[in-house]
Amino acid sequence: MPRPTTKDQLITAMQAEHDALEQALTGLTPEQLSTSSPITHCAIKDVLAHIWEWEQMCLSWHKAGLKGLTPAVPGEGFIWSQLPALNKQIYEKHRDRPLDEVLKEFRRSYQQMLKTIPKISEEDLFEPGRYAWTKTSTLGAYFVSATSSHYVWARKEIRKCLKGML
Repeated sequence: MPRPTTKDQLITAMQAEHDALEQALTGLTPEQLSTSSPITHCAIKDVLAHIWEWEQMCLSWHKAGLKGLTPAVPGEGFIWSQLPALNKQIYEKHRDRPLDEVLKEFRRSYQQMLKTIPKISEEDLFEPGRYAWTKTSTLGAYFVSATSSHYVWARKEIRKCLKGML
């Protein structure tokens, strides 16, 4: 699926990739979801917590931008070249959370995305430089990265995790 460049494409891709991600989770046991893989060095629940955290960061950047603020993107004290360190911090923050909490927040966060994105105008989503904090990028690109692109990545990570459990 090509990278979305319109609101309709963004919503369609987000829903399709999230459905595929949920399908990948279907039938997995709590043990499979919670056991760290020797290949990825994390559990499937950690992948889901990662998704939830990035969605929440994206939503917070959007809210800050609406107030005319410049959010700390990608995270407070981090620049884009430091994503591995930021992702490690996210892992550390959530790794001890119980599975039921992670699943609940993962699904709640997706529902927030489903409610938020349709309310944003096409121009606000895909006009470059619409918000000072996005610089030459678009708000839509951030939402694509936090949703559909991340869901594709998560499915690949889940396959690696399960392969490591065999």
